[in-house]
Amino acid sequence: MKINRALLPQLQKYLIPGKVVVLYGPRQVGKTTLAHDLLNVTPLRSRFVSADELLYRETLGSQDRQLLGELLGDAELLVVDEAQRVSNIGLNLKIMVDSYPNIRILATGSASFDLANKISEPLTGRKITLTLYPVSYGEVRETFGTLETRNQLERWLTWGGYPAIITTENPDLRARLLGELVGSYLYRDILELDGLRRSEKIVDLLRLLAFQIGQEVSLSELATSLAINRQTVERYLDLLEKVFVIFRVGGFSRNLRKEVTKNARYYFYDNGVRNSLIQNFNPLKIRNDAGQLWENFLMVERRKANQIAGRRTNDYFWRTYDRKEIDYIEEYSGKLFGYEFKWGESRIRLATRTEFLNAYPGSELQTVNPDNFEGFLFQESGL
Repeated sequence: MKINRALLPQLQKYLIPGKVVVLYGPRQVGKTTLAHDLLNVTPLRSRFVSADELLYRETLGSQDRQLLGELLGDAELLVVDEAQRVSNIGLNLKIMVDSYPNIRILATGSASFDLANKISEPLTGRKITLTLYPVSYGEVRETFGTLETRNQLERWLTWGGYPAIITTENPDLRARLLGELVGSYLYRDILELDGLRRSEKIVDLLRLLAFQIGQEVSLSELATSLAINRQTVERYLDLLEKVFVIFRVGGFSRNLRKEVTKNARYYFYDNGVRNSLIQNFNPLKIRNDAGQLWENFLMVERRKANQIAGRRTNDYFWRTYDRKEIDYIEEYSGKLFGYEFKWGESRIRLATRTEFLNAYPGSELQTVNPDNFEGFLFQESGL
């Protein structure tokens, strides 16, 4: 079944003459499919080239204005897929937009664009960056319908949102596909860089993080567990963020000296990837980490929803040394919105609510549970 991606209207909006739209995202997340979807709906004369093909890769890397012009032909829109494979791709795209100011360009690629500094510096002032994440709950709902999607909530919590996983019905095949994704694709951008060859340490680091969702992570403890130095842990964490495996959320503090801000929390961009790392696809009723899966799911789905809605927020967790905590704080339009994620029916503790609202008057606090989470994902603020 075809899954329509919510990012398509933004691609159309930002394709303007003289600019390069750079579409980042994890491998296997559907960037090439989205590029073809764009070509199917645009009225512009278009050309699609894949840098997997040697002929196009050499032309795109030539820095030859005439050759690049021949590649463009009479196209008004050029789509370059897998553009990270092209040598000096940023410089060549700069030559194109400077030489042919009416052309629109979409370049899709994995995060090695940025990791190897292939595109950012040459295209300063000439690019617009968008990120395609694994399929969101909202996109699944648009495809399968509200009732079916809600009834299958446990499936999305367990298996995640990669397109190939969503469209596969057999659980054994889903597990195998996720294993291939984690083993063959997820770290390729990191391991292709010079000097990073210890893939087993990266996998071990991710497994440790998988068991610490919703908890502050100590870099020193990670370093000790992995038998590597703290600086290497910091480097690996930074790279894993850049290749869209995990993301970091820091602690919020503005008024109280007893607020915890030293350590961060880390979440996975996809629950299925997290579960594949620890090899646990059991039903939620027999798991002891259902609350962690719920929290991770809501954190990443809210991030996807904010991107689609065009909301720029500052994101935090809040905790005090006497263990009062709120899972997620969103700073938006000059106001603080706090959310506590509960898989069961419990509510925010009265002492926590009182202390936070007294410290930050005018803020809002809500509990997000399976009964009301769709309001959290699809409304701008509050529930």
